[in-house]
Amino acid sequence: MKKILVTGSDGFIGSHLTEELVKSGKKVRAFVCYNSFNTWGWLDTLPKEILNEIEIFSGDVRDPNGVRKAMIGIDEVYHLAALIAIPFSYHSPDTYVDTNIKGTLNVLQAARDLDVSRVLVTSTSEVYGTAQYVPIDEKHPFQGQSPYSATKIGADRLAESFYRSFNLPVTIVRPFNTYGPRQSARAVIPTIITQLLSGTVEIKLGSLSPTRDFNYVKDTVSGFIEIAKSQTTIGEEINIATQQEISIGELAEELIRQINPNARIICDEQRLRPDKSEVNRLLGSNEKIRYLTSWKPEYPLECGLSETIAFFQKNLNRYKTDLYNI
Repeated sequence: MKKILVTGSDGFIGSHLTEELVKSGKKVRAFVCYNSFNTWGWLDTLPKEILNEIEIFSGDVRDPNGVRKAMIGIDEVYHLAALIAIPFSYHSPDTYVDTNIKGTLNVLQAARDLDVSRVLVTSTSEVYGTAQYVPIDEKHPFQGQSPYSATKIGADRLAESFYRSFNLPVTIVRPFNTYGPRQSARAVIPTIITQLLSGTVEIKLGSLSPTRDFNYVKDTVSGFIEIAKSQTTIGEEINIATQQEISIGELAEELIRQINPNARIICDEQRLRPDKSEVNRLLGSNEKIRYLTSWKPEYPLECGLSETIAFFQKNLNRYKTDLYNI
């Protein structure tokens, strides 16, 4: 049986992916970020029967020696570990270079040396910047509109170079905006939901006009798994997108409708991105993933939001609803 390493397995998408791989009978080693509390992020919340099947490796993707040790005996790598918050990347770009670029390089180097049979490197729709045409396909130009997106562009191009230079079996997986249970409060959907559930009637947001293409996390996870099943995806970069868009303002109104129709939106200046940094439109093409795999999105936005709200209702105490989380 193939053995799979998931970096960033303690995070939002990574924990869902790890859980699904275990449920499907896969042998999984979960690379979690070392900390002195010995906490394993969202993996700590998984049922015991799932968690007991996972081999935990604590380390740091910035450490090449730890990454190499974690990858010994591994057949496939799903590389999700990254720093992702855009506002924090304005504050600490150095850490994004170290984690997103150097961390990816460490994974690629170890995979090459250890003859790993598949490497899936996680990208982001932010690498495209504001859409120059829609739907955005994989040939769309890249534009680093934040330090975060710039480092992800760098990581993607490193991954491409290892495929082209060393024939490493790499696929660049590019999810558009993923949401769902376990997402951090810095993302827009948890930001709105947690404010609403805390009883706030004035919902603080930044710009309302940008549009996004939202994937429910279970659809994103199934996209990763379907991409890994196919040999035709090696050497490719592939969007995971619904090919539908909604503005942040419309999204907020839908959440208000579902949770508290008496709430209203107000603009919070500190939540606004710099004008040239704000990505105004993201609408992804899913033509390529549909052609190369059997994947298709299963969760309409209204359904996914309903499941997400239910999670936050049960876990609101985990979130600091009175803060602007960057």
